Amino acid sequence: MLKKYLMAPGPTPVPERVLLEMAKPVIYHRTDEFSKTFAQAAEGLKKVFNTKKEVLMLAGSGTAAMEAAIINTLNPGDKVLVIDAGKFGQRWKNISKTFGMDVHVIEMEWGTSADPAQVESFLIANPDTKAVMIQGSETSTTAYHPIKEIAKIISTKDDTIFIVDGITSIGVHETMMDEWGIDIAVTGSQKALMLPPGLAFIALSDKAWRFCEKATIPRYYLDLKRELKSQREATTAYTPAVTIINGLKVVLDMMEEEGLANVYKRHQINGDATRAAVQAMGFKLLPTGTPSNAATGFYLPEGFEGGKFAKFMREKVGITYAGGQDHLKGKIIRVSHLGYHDAFDTIVAISGLEMGLAKFGVKFDMGAGVKAAQEILKNYIGE
Repeated sequence: MLKKYLMAPGPTPVPERVLLEMAKPVIYHRTDEFSKTFAQAAEGLKKVFNTKKEVLMLAGSGTAAMEAAIINTLNPGDKVLVIDAGKFGQRWKNISKTFGMDVHVIEMEWGTSADPAQVESFLIANPDTKAVMIQGSETSTTAYHPIKEIAKIISTKDDTIFIVDGITSIGVHETMMDEWGIDIAVTGSQKALMLPPGLAFIALSDKAWRFCEKATIPRYYLDLKRELKSQREATTAYTPAVTIINGLKVVLDMMEEEGLANVYKRHQINGDATRAAVQAMGFKLLPTGTPSNAATGFYLPEGFEGGKFAKFMREKVGITYAGGQDHLKGKIIRVSHLGYHDAFDTIVAISGLEMGLAKFGVKFDMGAGVKAAQEILKNYIGE
């Protein structure tokens, strides 16, 4: 028997309670029954985003929400600033270039966290900047950016919006959209929201909706004004992801039962335990800035075949970790503690790493990682 464990930062495991809800017969989406579920889910999303504004649901991946954020608020030729500190910072840059933006980039070493002072300096020198784009958690490097501090800088500027990819930070780190002054926040279903891929979420501030009035890029499926009109009536402009939205309602109930503060605490403690474990095993953490509580990245020994190791663990052991992307391919491993993940998932992840790396001939103190994780987790279990 090969039992499988998802320990990569997306897709993440789906709770049994949610799977059972999604296994029910599909219902027609233009009914009072579905509209009731939709409305309840929409209200629950506001709590996760910490906003009073509508959080729109789009059938698509998180990248659909990223694209929607740009094409609904900006115009070709608009000057935008992108924080490029990893693979997904590059995605903001590539989408913006696709639609003809005047893209300026703060390029950072992978693993670092953004410096708010650099953003502020750029905006002082370029007051005509229309948008600043960043990740909350840069999944490729497992680093977290100082969103609150950057939002404070941009919130004073009436002609600049702050767009945050929260795909692996919303539901992991506290994200106060309204209070901090985030203008657009996006996320996806398959991360902290513990669902299959296929649903994207986006919320806009009043300032961002004003930008929509002047945006001229042609759009049809991702027209957020059209979606807002429909979703205010507890439906969608086009066929929604009915099954995933039914599951979303259950997920949001679970998060409310746990309490959002406890959700954030759980991610932090499992993140702390994982980071302590890999360091106790003698490995160097990837992030040199603030580490994300969504996943932990660490460097493998020089010359080690990381891709071969990850494939072996996935296919022969049943544990899926994530490797590196671009220049980090084969050089790092990323271990998730995201979404439906508890203390004993962390122990499985670390003990699996120890046994697998030992099998591949890596020398370290066997059991040191598990012990370090247990020292942190022992006071957390049963609370």
